Amino acid sequence: MTTERPSVLQPEMPPTRWGDPAHETGLPDGVRDLVGLAFPIQDTPARADVAVPAPRLGDAQLAGLRAIVGDDHVVLDDALRRQRTRGKSTPDLLRQRAGDLGDAPDVVVRPAGHDEVVAVLAYAQEQRIAVVPFGGGTAVTGGLVADPAGLGGVLSLDLGRMRGLLALDPVSSTATLEPGLRGPEAEALLAAHGMMLGHFPQSFEYATIGGFAATRSSGQSSAGYGRFDAMVVGLRVATPVGEVRLGSAPANASGPDLRELFLGSEGAFGVITEVTLRVRPLPEVKEYEGWRWASFADGADAMRALAQSDLLPTVIRLSDENETAINLADPESIGGEGNAGCLMIVGHEGTPAAVAAKRAAVTEALTALGGTPQGSGPGEAWAHGRFNAPYLRDSLLDVGVLVETLETATFWSNRENLYARVKAALEESLGEGTMVLCHISHVYPTGCSLYFTVAAPAGDDPLGRWLPAKAAACEAIVAAGAAITHHHAVGTDHKPYLTAEIGEIGVEVLRAVKRAVDPAGILNPGVLIP
Repeated sequence: MTTERPSVLQPEMPPTRWGDPAHETGLPDGVRDLVGLAFPIQDTPARADVAVPAPRLGDAQLAGLRAIVGDDHVVLDDALRRQRTRGKSTPDLLRQRAGDLGDAPDVVVRPAGHDEVVAVLAYAQEQRIAVVPFGGGTAVTGGLVADPAGLGGVLSLDLGRMRGLLALDPVSSTATLEPGLRGPEAEALLAAHGMMLGHFPQSFEYATIGGFAATRSSGQSSAGYGRFDAMVVGLRVATPVGEVRLGSAPANASGPDLRELFLGSEGAFGVITEVTLRVRPLPEVKEYEGWRWASFADGADAMRALAQSDLLPTVIRLSDENETAINLADPESIGGEGNAGCLMIVGHEGTPAAVAAKRAAVTEALTALGGTPQGSGPGEAWAHGRFNAPYLRDSLLDVGVLVETLETATFWSNRENLYARVKAALEESLGEGTMVLCHISHVYPTGCSLYFTVAAPAGDDPLGRWLPAKAAACEAIVAAGAAITHHHAVGTDHKPYLTAEIGEIGVEVLRAVKRAVDPAGILNPGVLIP
């Protein structure tokens, strides 16, 4: 087939905020009332007048890059370099707002396809320039912050020109996509053929196919459609020493699955230039609803029962008592009545017959387990605002409220221990006025993911308050024997804790792979590997 591309390119995110400024609505009344009671309101304007550091690359090096991708695609513009500085975690935004641009790349290079990526990497290796692949810029664990020590500069490899649907195999239900396609663009191209991926993380509107693969992303519909890495059947990867192609069959026994070396590698082992994925027909019906549980533990037990009975719906999420009380599923109703207990969101997608059968079975099971149906209202409210939480985070930062998230995963038998340890660590570190909210965002027969949202007074040094709190939470996760990350990746933030999870031998394996595919150490140096 001829390569198909999006008809309209989405706008860039501003460097100090999330998303499209036109979609910001400010603080809902319920949130404003809550903030007024719990936090001191203060003005925290973002600085936009700070110059980006001068590029460290010489004229000859820039000429070499222009010879590969063309003059128009080697960009030194301060505005674009600022947009390519770090990701969208709260610490990233706080540094940007304070005018700290010390991690800005020296140049932004925009290749048109796989062959140009290969050539750029070979040239960067020769010139000893660090290369940081850039997709949507949604990283929240420091994955876009390279350590250029011993190298001559940092090149942001912007994959935004590589936004094509390269192949569609309707017989095998696979599609090959380029890495720069954002979530909505990929779904729109597939929808034109009656197909979909079904991968909808909170970053969906801006994150890219390459980013999903490089971070082993998990979406809000993972209960029904699976994690992104489970959708991947093939990869094409550019490395400084050559090309890697993986995925000649749906499954094989040809030794360890080398796709796993690059899924989750965060650009440290290579640049993913093509991803072949399992696709499925568009659902004819989507139905979302709410369920109420007496406690977080009761709701979690119900989720476990569904998962272990092979009864999972397409979407299932459970908020703890605190998150339910302020009703993050529908921020406009914060402070409303009737918020006792814990709210579960359940969603079913598929053909009318399949949805009706699964919904009936799930309803029977949840009722028997003690759940109370709440109708479609809570579910539809969640579906309507499922990608809006980062906008609320930014609005809270504007008025002096420190807000950040973190996530982990563990086995069912360890869930309560992990939950209690992380919550206590955050509350103790941040002190009076701290709110710790949690929901179970992804479930498996053997365990689940816990996703924490933290709000506290920002004070005069919000970054200085958050970093020790995040460290305390990570130490609590390690002490509980849980995963340091479930779907946000390692980056630089979680790197100090990776050895505790995979062991010294595991770290040596990663280092050996790095030496094999990136002998000069130019690929996203300082990320992932302790």
